[in-house]
Amino acid sequence: MGRNAGPGLAHRRPSRSAQLAKKALGIRPRTDQGADAKPRAGHLDQGRHGASRAAGSGAINWPGTLLKGRPRLREDLLFRLRRRAPHELWLVIVDASASTRRHRALSDAKGLLAQLFDDAYRQRARLALLTASGRAPNWQVQGLKASKDLRYWLDGLGAGGGTPLPQALSEAARWLEQRQRRLPAEQQRVLLITDGRLKSLPPLQPLNCPTLLLDIERGPIRLGRARELAAGLDAAYQHIDL
Repeated sequence: MGRNAGPGLAHRRPSRSAQLAKKALGIRPRTDQGADAKPRAGHLDQGRHGASRAAGSGAINWPGTLLKGRPRLREDLLFRLRRRAPHELWLVIVDASASTRRHRALSDAKGLLAQLFDDAYRQRARLALLTASGRAPNWQVQGLKASKDLRYWLDGLGAGGGTPLPQALSEAARWLEQRQRRLPAEQQRVLLITDGRLKSLPPLQPLNCPTLLLDIERGPIRLGRARELAAGLDAAYQHIDL
């Protein structure tokens, strides 16, 4: 394969952005004990992979019902189980303050976001996108299915103004709490992109959701606060250049 692959092989190798996006999507949501368990092989008992089960109501499973004989009572009916994988939500918080313009930090982070948006679209995940720049954080998307239109928004994303990151984290925590009450089965993950250049670290609380902080701080003089921020949020830490 190596001889015939040709020059196009380099383009098919995972880029740095693709690798980081894969890492971001690799943090698995916390689940209740026993939830999301994979079925194991069992002793056959009217089923290919184990004892057959039925729902209490809904669409009637006629093949399974008739295999037991002609139904005479409601108790003789088998109903189809409705199995649905829980939705996934990816909450992305982007620090787009003026300091992220330095050394192409935000520009390179946009490459990772482009890959992540593509992956979300292919996997039919839902996206929430919160930007922190200027005087206050702004929601761009709130729990909608990923769309290719996000590429146009990403192309126009620029950096400027202050760093309302503490307000963004508070807003994200409130929004997640409300959504978790409304959709308890939803699997949620958070990606926080920031250079951590804050005058001081605010009091921090974990977001009650698996979180990855991507540190985009660059330059000869670094404050290194992004790592402290990750520790305060109980988040995994990754530098964009590592």
